[in-house]
Amino acid sequence: MPASAMKALRVAVLADSDTRWKWGALTATRMVSAEKGESDIRLDGYLLRGRATPTARQLKEVGVRADSLREVTAVQFLHAMDATDAMDGDATGEEPYDVLVLALVGGGVQAILHGLKRVWQGRSRRPVVVTGYVGVVYEKLADGLLLRHGADLVLANSRQDAERFRAVYEGVGADASAVTEVALPFLGGAPYTGEHAPFTVVFAAQPSVPASRTDRIYLLDRLVRHARLHPRREVLLKLRSKPGEHTTHIEELPYQKLAQKTDLPPNFRLVYGHMGEVLDRTDLLVTVSSTAALEALHRRIPTVVLTDLGVREVLGNHHFVGSGCLASWDQLDAGHRPAPDEEWVSRQGVAADGSYATAFDAARARIAELLDRPEGLPPLAPYYTAATAPGYLPGILARHHLGPDGTPLPGAPAADKEPGPFRQIVRRAARGAYRHGVQRVAPVIRRMGEL
Repeated sequence: MPASAMKALRVAVLADSDTRWKWGALTATRMVSAEKGESDIRLDGYLLRGRATPTARQLKEVGVRADSLREVTAVQFLHAMDATDAMDGDATGEEPYDVLVLALVGGGVQAILHGLKRVWQGRSRRPVVVTGYVGVVYEKLADGLLLRHGADLVLANSRQDAERFRAVYEGVGADASAVTEVALPFLGGAPYTGEHAPFTVVFAAQPSVPASRTDRIYLLDRLVRHARLHPRREVLLKLRSKPGEHTTHIEELPYQKLAQKTDLPPNFRLVYGHMGEVLDRTDLLVTVSSTAALEALHRRIPTVVLTDLGVREVLGNHHFVGSGCLASWDQLDAGHRPAPDEEWVSRQGVAADGSYATAFDAARARIAELLDRPEGLPPLAPYYTAATAPGYLPGILARHHLGPDGTPLPGAPAADKEPGPFRQIVRRAARGAYRHGVQRVAPVIRRMGEL
């Protein structure tokens, strides 16, 4: 029996937003769930302190349980890994981790990889490091991928992504063996079997797509108009966060505030909560380019990706070209029901054919093989180094208070100290001021600049 199957796995997830925490925690669970039940996994969560650090409400809505959860800076996290992952038996730290999932934006992944490389220097054993993407990769493909290079597994959520990821790595002469095909970890729920009473239309909103006030008001107006045209339907606007909260992307113009200035019909509602629970009662999912479209397609719920604002890279809906799901509000108002292209769906990791149960098998096998290597794992080797990117890498590391070699910079927050009550109050106030500036001051300044 391999060593990895003889004991409970200890997994750590470092995340910088609510959506990435959800992705990281569920990915960690699915990568080990085939051979071990949840009781055989210890999951420790670390939330990277920043503008998008999730609130308690957001964490509760995600619905992922962790054995421990705490907020840290990058330096504090590296200190924790130094204390817990002394795997040679020459230190008295906590039991080491088997797997570490970095659920961060690309720059954060790169900074932590370089920091871990320094922390684990000279050690014969270390955790398997895993990273990837929360959803559809429709922009900054090369940039984001190269910032994630150096992890033992770079997860691709579909066959198409796996092919693109390998092509990028091989194209710059980087090792592509870490690319591992999986699927989105939050797919699930019962397949769609037919219309509900009442027929329910759900618009899945996105924090930053579209970005302009004009476009967001247009989408809200069309959704309200659809509700008025179809009074027997229930029309829901599914929101990601409440005003003042941040998720993966900044939301300058929350739909909640725009809706306050609109006369809403009685069959129109704003809803929050777990996307899977909303999909349980959905008959038609409408979005610009949200990952919720893939969740709906997985359950074979009729899904529309809007073309009203064009099919453009900046919107992300270009990713759905060939899907059979592109349509406009005019078509939906007239009763159009989309039919997804099965070949396109099969390449996107949607696994609507029932293959989802095996989607993480390759990742599980890869992790088991790495954990069972008698010689341990080699040092982390990111593509970006002082030699390959001397004008780019130092700035990325400095954002997390790390020097070019991954060591903490002078003046970095103390790794082993939690801030006192006064500093915590100041930090919360600063975070609130930042959100106020993003959602209230910035749009006003932008409109003034357009006069």
